[in-house]
Amino acid sequence: MVYDLIVIGGGPAGYLGAERAARAGLKTLLVEKRFLGGVCLNEGCIPTKTMLYSAKIYDGAKHGEKYGVTAENLNLNHGMVIARKNKVVKMLVSGVRSQLKSCNVTVIESAGEIKGKAVEGYEVSASGETFVGKRLLIATGSEPLIPPIPGTKEGLEKGIVLTNREILGIQKVPESLVIIGGGVIGLEMASYFNSAGCKVTVIEMLDHIAGNTDKELSQILMKNYEKKGIVFNLNSKVVEIKDNTVFYEANGRKNSIEAEKILMSIGRKPVIQGLGLENIGVEIERGCVKTDETGKTNIPEVYAAGDVNGFSMLAHTAYREAEVCVNNMLCQKDMVRYDSIPSVIYTNPEVASVGETEESARQKGIDFEKSTVSMRFSGRYVAENEQGDGICKVLVDKKYGRIIGVHMIGSYSSEIIYGAALMVEAEMRVKDVKQLVFPHPTVSEIIREAIFKF
Repeated sequence: MVYDLIVIGGGPAGYLGAERAARAGLKTLLVEKRFLGGVCLNEGCIPTKTMLYSAKIYDGAKHGEKYGVTAENLNLNHGMVIARKNKVVKMLVSGVRSQLKSCNVTVIESAGEIKGKAVEGYEVSASGETFVGKRLLIATGSEPLIPPIPGTKEGLEKGIVLTNREILGIQKVPESLVIIGGGVIGLEMASYFNSAGCKVTVIEMLDHIAGNTDKELSQILMKNYEKKGIVFNLNSKVVEIKDNTVFYEANGRKNSIEAEKILMSIGRKPVIQGLGLENIGVEIERGCVKTDETGKTNIPEVYAAGDVNGFSMLAHTAYREAEVCVNNMLCQKDMVRYDSIPSVIYTNPEVASVGETEESARQKGIDFEKSTVSMRFSGRYVAENEQGDGICKVLVDKKYGRIIGVHMIGSYSSEIIYGAALMVEAEMRVKDVKQLVFPHPTVSEIIREAIFKF
């Protein structure tokens, strides 16, 4: 059977791309080998946020006396948290399935492999059949990066070493957990399991946590974590895992730490093996499917979106990339502007950023000025955050007065950052934002406070 578009991968890029294409009139087939919704809905974004929300409620109740609320015999029931997480995931995956059905996307739950070129396009095998797609959208996502650290493979086989996939399903909170990697996934899991009563230690190779996050924000976040009892070993390189013991080097000295469970969280890599990309000559660069800003690969009518292209491994980036791919398939010129994509760490407190950091602006030679204000300038923040230490930082290029970066740590940051992303995307100037009216009292007013410092 011939389709106008065959999508390989049913995560955010795949299912949204399939839906957009079908609604635009393209006969569309989607092939997914595991679960509709991909990592985001099943093993990433949604499960972690569900668990973190339970932890947030629990933490709030534990410290409720600050707000005049007292409670006794509080308990975070991890089993119930996991059950609710599964319910939420099932409901959302069902919603994706219904959406695809409503716009007549054919879904095959099977591995898909590109066999080669055909007269009318490209041959794809799935579920024992062969299909032809006039166009292809590669959206196979990513998987946990497993480093060649001695003992890691054995630890995974024994169930002592876990990835994000396994840890989101464990039925019992371990007494102790070592997290290898202080990036977004590691920090969110550290936040939840610390709240759940687990002794958490994070081992990170860099001299800071949270990857490319603004350094000042990452320092505040780490300080908050340390107050809660999480231990950080920075500038530390893991050299071996032996049963429940992690061996690492720091400052020229060898150290070790034992834990009931070990979470491997050093990053992710695109899923490109077994797809048959080589059968049609799709170019791979540094383990990623190489595309331009329109989503096109080096092969005509073959596109790639989401984690598989390695640009920005975020679900919301994948959504936009899929839309851009479909628009260009329909001869509607479109492109992704990566400079204004926001990022969030859904911890407590939340961290959210968009645009240039001080570090990246200096590296690019941008002449900028900054305004940093305490979140306490927001009445809503003070009302809801006893002794909170959040900040908001705005970067502006001196030449044009345009906003080039916004970074914040504190409550509601994840919900506010889209407005800042719009400012960066639209290249708004300081004087433009000064004319905007922010609702009062809201934490979002903190951006206005920072702007009026210029």
